[in-house]
Amino acid sequence: MMQKRHSSHELAATERARRNRLLLVGLLLLLPVLACLFLFFGRYPQAGWTPPGSFWEEPLLRLILTQIRIPRILLALMAGAVLAGSGFVFQMIFANPLVEPNFLGVSQGAAFGASLVIVGFGYAPVWIQVSAAGFGMSGLLLSWALARRFRFGGWILRLVLAGIAVSAIFSSALAFLKLVAEPTRDLQDITFWMMGGFWNITPARLLSILPAVLFSLVVVFCYRWRLNLLSLNDRTAHSVGMIPIRDKTILLAAATIGTTAVISVSGLIGWVGLIIPHLARRVFGADSRHALPGAILIGALFLLLCDTVARTLFASEIPIGLLTSILGAFGFIFILIQRRGGLR
Repeated sequence: MMQKRHSSHELAATERARRNRLLLVGLLLLLPVLACLFLFFGRYPQAGWTPPGSFWEEPLLRLILTQIRIPRILLALMAGAVLAGSGFVFQMIFANPLVEPNFLGVSQGAAFGASLVIVGFGYAPVWIQVSAAGFGMSGLLLSWALARRFRFGGWILRLVLAGIAVSAIFSSALAFLKLVAEPTRDLQDITFWMMGGFWNITPARLLSILPAVLFSLVVVFCYRWRLNLLSLNDRTAHSVGMIPIRDKTILLAAATIGTTAVISVSGLIGWVGLIIPHLARRVFGADSRHALPGAILIGALFLLLCDTVARTLFASEIPIGLLTSILGAFGFIFILIQRRGGLR
């Protein structure tokens, strides 16, 4: 009887794994199809769809396609993949379904760095990118240094408390910058940057963050099978030959590097790293071997759709951070009120 039950469990697990692989392949094939399709959506020369043949007939349209729309779509795919994958990593490592990539003072540090440049030097995109990335990484390093000095609780708890403290420090500094910013120019630039958007992306800026994004995604993907064990207590991970502190450090650093690179050019984009991992676990199950790649692909699709709507729906572009917050909040409510929506 026990053997038959064990055999049925193995059969169900095999069937589930096969289904998940097919879903992943389907999402992987859907991404380039939608990306190519959305290249021809926009506000120029007309709102909505433009026939592809028009882009080869007019030089201005070709310029828009190669210098604006292709970089935007690539950035949307990269940002969605990184934010969703990093959110999955953070939720598994901290065993907390309510954390996201900006948990350790990264987003607050990046916002402060961008605002500092805007107030001091005006809206200079290159320096904003450099400063946001630098201060975003400094948020992680400062959280790490403080956690090592704290004498309360275990390592994860200390890191969480340090992240809260660092986030509060950067938020206070950002509030001071808003107070002294020039109201009709600098304050508006700060507010608009913090809403998030891909309107200022160029091929050069896209290439500048590509190494960090690829590094983050490769490391996170290669460690996906370890996340199942890292989400348990450290004693269990030790018993199978893992070094939890080292592996968690590598994963947190990789996730933060990718997140910082993305938000340095896009501004703050919320909810992607929070809602997409939940959706991926509902679709693919709790096993990170399938759920993590699923989160990466769903996150890329989600931001691709959001960016297309943001730049097509109205003549004045919708900040993508505002759109993701609205959709993410309603999606989060929908997931939680489902019959099987309990967080495990």
